[in-house]
Amino acid sequence: MTDETVPLRDELLTRSVTSSEVVFEGAVWDVRRDTFELEGETLVREVVDHPGAVAVLALDEQDRVLLIRQYRHPVSANEWEIPAGLLDIAGEDPLVGAQRELAEEADVTADEWAVLVDYFTSPGGMDEAIRVYLARGLRPVPEGERHQREGEEAHLLQRRVPLDEVAAAVLAGDLHNSTLVIATMTARASREGGWTSLRPADSPWPEHPGRRDGPTG
Repeated sequence: MTDETVPLRDELLTRSVTSSEVVFEGAVWDVRRDTFELEGETLVREVVDHPGAVAVLALDEQDRVLLIRQYRHPVSANEWEIPAGLLDIAGEDPLVGAQRELAEEADVTADEWAVLVDYFTSPGGMDEAIRVYLARGLRPVPEGERHQREGEEAHLLQRRVPLDEVAAAVLAGDLHNSTLVIATMTARASREGGWTSLRPADSPWPEHPGRRDGPTG
């Protein structure tokens, strides 16, 4: 069915869930089974329940992106990424979370912040929403104030790579992290438009499922 009158914008709805149960409790996130109504039909779907995340494309004065390399067990790869982390601290503002992740993972702070892009990672099976910030005016965290990284993060490598070089590696099929891919290509497009697409760092984020207070569709 085609309808040219439907706006080119995702329509946010209040979940019409009639029942919900946790069927798996994990170390990081859970899986729940929802029963819901859609256009008069009753459907059942399993959903990975995710707190959401933030990420930071940090760009220095030489137009270089700050990249980190981290081991990711599900794909058995040392993957180049941008700093990112879960929104798993109750009540934490997303911008504060992004600033924290940049400092903890890359030993860097930034003077300028803007929203680069928002997206759903896999809306067919999980409710994860990610907000990516553009950070500029980078400054190192003093040596004595740096975060002590643990687990996979204890082995992070760091590089600064020109934005166009990162984009070329994405297009060549050499980089696969979804947040890195989306952030890189969005940043390049925004730069070509004079960065006019950037939004204020404190812009509302109603698309995050956990931030919907009522009907929004």
